[in-house]
Amino acid sequence: MLRVEHLRLTPDHTARDLEYKIRKYLRIGRTTPMEYRIFRQSIDARKKPDIFYEYTVDVATPQESAILRKQRMGVRKIQEIHYQAPSHGEEPLLHRPVIAGCGPAGLFCAWLLAKEGYRPLLLERGAPVEERIRDVQTFWESGKLNPQSNVSFGEGGAGTFSDGKLNTLVKDTKGRNRLVLESFVRFGAPEQILYMQKPHVGTDILCRIVRNMREEIQDLGGETRFRHCLTGIHCQETGPKKELRQIVLNHTEPLEAQVLVLALGHSARDTFQMLYNNGLWMQAKSFAVGVRIEHPQQMIQQMQYGEKWAGRLPAASYKLAEKLENGRGVYTFCMCPGGYVVNASSQEGYLAVNGMSYHGRAGENANSAVIVTVTPDDFESSHPLAGVEFQRRLEQRAFQVGEGAVPVQCFGDFCRRIVTKEFGEIRPQIKGAFRFADVRSVFPEELAVSLEKGILAMDRRIPGFAREDALLSAVESRTSSPVRILRDENFEGGIGGIYPCGEGAGYAGGITSAAMDGLKTAEALIRRFSRPVEK
Repeated sequence: MLRVEHLRLTPDHTARDLEYKIRKYLRIGRTTPMEYRIFRQSIDARKKPDIFYEYTVDVATPQESAILRKQRMGVRKIQEIHYQAPSHGEEPLLHRPVIAGCGPAGLFCAWLLAKEGYRPLLLERGAPVEERIRDVQTFWESGKLNPQSNVSFGEGGAGTFSDGKLNTLVKDTKGRNRLVLESFVRFGAPEQILYMQKPHVGTDILCRIVRNMREEIQDLGGETRFRHCLTGIHCQETGPKKELRQIVLNHTEPLEAQVLVLALGHSARDTFQMLYNNGLWMQAKSFAVGVRIEHPQQMIQQMQYGEKWAGRLPAASYKLAEKLENGRGVYTFCMCPGGYVVNASSQEGYLAVNGMSYHGRAGENANSAVIVTVTPDDFESSHPLAGVEFQRRLEQRAFQVGEGAVPVQCFGDFCRRIVTKEFGEIRPQIKGAFRFADVRSVFPEELAVSLEKGILAMDRRIPGFAREDALLSAVESRTSSPVRILRDENFEGGIGGIYPCGEGAGYAGGITSAAMDGLKTAEALIRRFSRPVEK
């Protein structure tokens, strides 16, 4: 198999044009057998209006040896990586493994264990995704919050109500990334995610994928219990550290357990507290907080692609970062082209926002988080859960200034420190009630100043980014977990049999990286244990 890089075609090219380009570059005649697949597709818009699609393709042809002898630039032989699960261990597993959390980490951990015959039990405090969709819609329309089934809690995890980005910076030499993407395709995602530079699926498709994945886990011998929240653990002193013996569900239901995977997600604050009280190793970690900012998607299209191609290319995204004189980093996060700002609250009296797109990305506005880094030095104490309290204070203030609705303020008024009285040209695209409020007052002054300066600096990169009527909403507080649940080289935490995993435990940041960490955790269990004997 040959990998051919840097094939450039105009945006209006066809599949036939790409095949012709490959044959011409490799000097393969039209009658010579050749098969190819796209490995990577991206858009190069650096020199507008000359915009190109750039391809990397993998080619199979009987002329492979002759082509390699010619030493064409950007052509090399590759060895495909195929994922392989590890060999099974020998330590007896008396009970089937339990996985707490049905986000991407928990789902992929359970799926691999089920494929290998371990019959996992998957616990989810929230509802199945079909019911969760209805609960979330009810909240957005009426303000009636279900604390156990919302944008943060329920089957699929917080990423289900997001843009559904599937890119990751995690280095992958074992084929886990490809396995995750191929699995998404098999469960209902479009095949293009296998080669897009910035793959995404959108909330509408993610919901279907999650349901299909659950059904396969069950077909393979696993079990899912919804509305079952992990509320307690019981351990036994057996040597250097305690060993798990039992867990408690919904405060009343004991369950014998030898292995517990903690795939909790970043918002399981009550569970973090319970685990801390039981002596699990934890520490506070850095994360970021800020606002959602909305601009017309058409403005972003023109800035990224130019006038000629703005309406003929997919919804454009951006990624911006600034380092300020005060030492703070301000950057954009989870950009949602043609998307919506959503009320992502999970607790009464507290308000958080997030961004979401459907697969078509056809909304009028682009939105992104603009966030500033906070570290344990910003927290009031050195307690491992001090970051959680930092989030709570911001979310409580956002709820108060918005009187329960999402607080919204035009950027010009944010800078002038006045409440907005009327919208400019931009109308909010928000799921849930919203109202004009003093968004700036949600933040400590140093963070508010950092957000203002960061947005003004970003205007140099995208003119109009700091326009007066750009809409800010607050508070974007759950960019990542405020806690790291420590684990050793075997993925085991400070209590024997407990395996912290995924974004909530502090080891991932996004759908794909969380899924990959779920696979790694399952691999650690497979290497250690034989299949469970319990029937």
